[in-house]
Amino acid sequence: MTHPENDQQYKGLSVQKGIAQPPITNPYKKRFKKKIQFSPEEYVEGILKGDRVRLSQAVTLVESTRPEHQALAQSIIEQCLPHSGNSVRVGITGVPGAGKSTSIEAFGMHLLKQGHKLAVLAIDPSSARSKGSILGDKTRMESLSVQKDAFIRPSPSAGSLGGVARKTREIIILCEAAGFDTIFVETVGVGQSETAVHSMVDFFLLIQITGGGDELQGIKRGIMEMADGIVINKADGDNIEKANVTRTQYRNALHLFPPHASGIEPEVLTYSGLTGRGVPEVMHMIQTHVEHGKASGFFQQRRASQASYWMHETIHEQLLNHFYQNKDIQFQLKTVSEKVLNDEISSFKAAQDLLDYYYRSTQEA
Repeated sequence: MTHPENDQQYKGLSVQKGIAQPPITNPYKKRFKKKIQFSPEEYVEGILKGDRVRLSQAVTLVESTRPEHQALAQSIIEQCLPHSGNSVRVGITGVPGAGKSTSIEAFGMHLLKQGHKLAVLAIDPSSARSKGSILGDKTRMESLSVQKDAFIRPSPSAGSLGGVARKTREIIILCEAAGFDTIFVETVGVGQSETAVHSMVDFFLLIQITGGGDELQGIKRGIMEMADGIVINKADGDNIEKANVTRTQYRNALHLFPPHASGIEPEVLTYSGLTGRGVPEVMHMIQTHVEHGKASGFFQQRRASQASYWMHETIHEQLLNHFYQNKDIQFQLKTVSEKVLNDEISSFKAAQDLLDYYYRSTQEA
């Protein structure tokens, strides 16, 4: 290739070099150091010392689906287990708009003033399409989130049963080992998630509001039977009288239900999460219920049955994962699914064929 600019007749001229080609990567970008993964013993040591960073890292491992992270997380949980169990676990639920986050902040600030340490595990609903979550509970609990004795951890529901995070119970163990004496578990709202949360807490609190139509619609739901206490929020200003009327209606409705398993009839109280009115009474109700349960033995019995429940739930989960992670099943599933879509085989027959194939393959292995 000839370059006419190099010809002798143009020797008095010069050619600009032009602009240099910029680098592919940003030279000003700081290189991040690779995250250091600690041993289980180091994680446990940090958790027992109350190290928030180490606790958060351990929670992330628990929530991870990677096999190596799960193995590490289980080792941490096993070592933390002897240091757990010394907290009061409170499940908090209510319809969307009942003021759960505002109430949790009001309850939490009250407990912190009394010298307690609080961990809030807020379950955030995950998108069915993107699988993402907003995880915005810290922004809704501005005062509580900056307190040194409070730990707020929003977790994505990740599509698990009714929006309950799959590893919430294991996270409770880690928080207890870190020295938190009160654990709040907030659910995403009224639904199947309440059954799972009820099976991991010592007190199940149902938050209701007035002005939502028929005040007694709640008695149609099994959640009323699960509640250890019912509280009417937003009892402030002109709404106080309405809240008192609603409280009376719920008290009357509770007499229609069978006696509570704890032997304590659930109380119905009014309060305002916004102003703090009635919050001490709600906290006293929970404390009294727990003390009565410990004295009668119901507290220990409830925790023992919860441990058994979660053992069976874990077995179900592991079997389900083993089934769908089986490569032969994954191959067969595509073929059988096409037959179902083409109406060549019923859904029930397809499921039975897949299970029979799975049983044979596991026996041969």
